[in-house]
Amino acid sequence: MTVLRVGSRGSRLALTQSTYAAELLRREGFEVALVPITTSGDRDRKSPFGEIGQRGVFVKELEEALLEGRIDVAIHSAKDMTSSDADGLVVGAYLEREDPRDALCGASELRPGMRIGTASARRRAQLLAFDPTLRIEPLRGNIDTRLNKRIERGLDAIVLASCGLDRLGLGAEIGHRFDPEEMLPEAGQGALAIQVRAGEEHLVAHADHSDTRRRVAAERAVIAAVGGGCLAPVASFHDGVLLTALIAAEDGSWLEKRTGADAHALGLELLAIAAARG
Repeated sequence: MTVLRVGSRGSRLALTQSTYAAELLRREGFEVALVPITTSGDRDRKSPFGEIGQRGVFVKELEEALLEGRIDVAIHSAKDMTSSDADGLVVGAYLEREDPRDALCGASELRPGMRIGTASARRRAQLLAFDPTLRIEPLRGNIDTRLNKRIERGLDAIVLASCGLDRLGLGAEIGHRFDPEEMLPEAGQGALAIQVRAGEEHLVAHADHSDTRRRVAAERAVIAAVGGGCLAPVASFHDGVLLTALIAAEDGSWLEKRTGADAHALGLELLAIAAARG
């Protein structure tokens, strides 16, 4: 029996997600060995994401292990991945997407002047665009840590991904799930990506969910077209019919949304908006 070494971050959520993915691989006759790997995003839990690299901070070490042959498969939250695949690696399968929405924990609605915790520039921008009186405070850590810090710091609420809370059986913590029209999700949010070395897609191809691949690929293409040099918060989401993207100032002073069928063109349009805004 072929043994697949499956790389995963070591957090409770990451291991829960990887255990689920591993079960799908076992059904195809593979023996699976989970290999926890610590990423730069896990080691530094205090610095803002912008200081350690907004995207990719939770995947880089997993990708290196895959390229070096220390693991055979890497499991990622698709939203943590960079907008393009690392050389020599491909996403062999996207598992069926779960709830992509952002969740408000600690309150059932937004109220003026609330203190809200989040480390996400995307969430911060959209919250402040909705209500500039909100006080957004930086909040890092795994899900359990952030839920505890909300209470310790006396925050009115925090914003997390619904899918992570659901996967850990913590859905009861959610007071409100933001419709994507209220808060556009991160590209890939709600989906798990199984990454392999190029040419080894056959190992995981049976687990691929084609509709999720179509939607997430479009979302990632928007972000890729905007490019890593753009520091403004960006987001993209495909609801199965319509592709929507946004770009904004981190302080919420301006926010622009666009829709379209061509992901690359949509990303270039966002980039032009950012340039015009300076």
